[in-house]
Amino acid sequence: MSTVAEAQQVAPAAVAPPRRRRPVRPWRVLPPVGVFALVIGGWYAISYLVLDDARRFLLPPPHEIIDVGFLDPRNLQQLMRALWLTTEVALLGLAIAIVVGVAAAVLMSQAKWLEVSVYPWVVILQTIPILALVPLIAQWTGFGFSSRLLVCVLIALFPIIANTLFGLQSADAGLRDLFRLHGAGRLTLLVKLMFPASLPAMFAGFRISAGLSVIGALVGDLFFKQGEPGLGILIDVYRARLQSEQMYAAVFLASLLGIAVFLFFGWLGRRVVGKWYQASRG
Repeated sequence: MSTVAEAQQVAPAAVAPPRRRRPVRPWRVLPPVGVFALVIGGWYAISYLVLDDARRFLLPPPHEIIDVGFLDPRNLQQLMRALWLTTEVALLGLAIAIVVGVAAAVLMSQAKWLEVSVYPWVVILQTIPILALVPLIAQWTGFGFSSRLLVCVLIALFPIIANTLFGLQSADAGLRDLFRLHGAGRLTLLVKLMFPASLPAMFAGFRISAGLSVIGALVGDLFFKQGEPGLGILIDVYRARLQSEQMYAAVFLASLLGIAVFLFFGWLGRRVVGKWYQASRG
């Protein structure tokens, strides 16, 4: 009995060894830092060597953008408020696009006739320039928050549908036959085989749509200018007033928002599918 108890006490430690942190590899960090330094150096060269004083507003140096756009409390407050509104539209539009896109892909994967009937129209909707739909959206839903949200959803929807459908249909054919041989129904096949197999492609679609949702929020701001201003409206206002430092600061914040959402879904994808997916590939 004591031997069994001792084995039970030792077993958990053997099953779950402590995880080791991967060391930071300089060769993966130095190239991006070097490219960033080259970009900043080229930026300063263009600002001071190529542009004269009268035309420097076209590309103000980085330190002036930081000083005027971010260190001025009034400008910073205006930018942060606009960033919050743009983030709200982008994240809500992305969430709606994820729900609608995954649901549509699941339905099309379960019925071939539905895929043949609906998917070509999804492709056509993707090929129509969103700027051509803006006047129609304005007539249908007005110029407020719902219009910006609809533009964001339309821009972010297609990659989710396409990647999720591809992932669902890429489940191993031999495993499908094995599931059916054991009497698995359509729902069991979807939940236990097709859906897990689609997760890598699905999260790839989420990452693509994450950046597109920020673009959609900015486009909605630029064309539906009623209500509180988001980053898109501020960029247009700063452009009209030739306030270059504030405009570049707003563009920088919009870029950071897109990067942050993209990195979040990359991290989430690694947490959900990273271990077993890498193990299966290895």
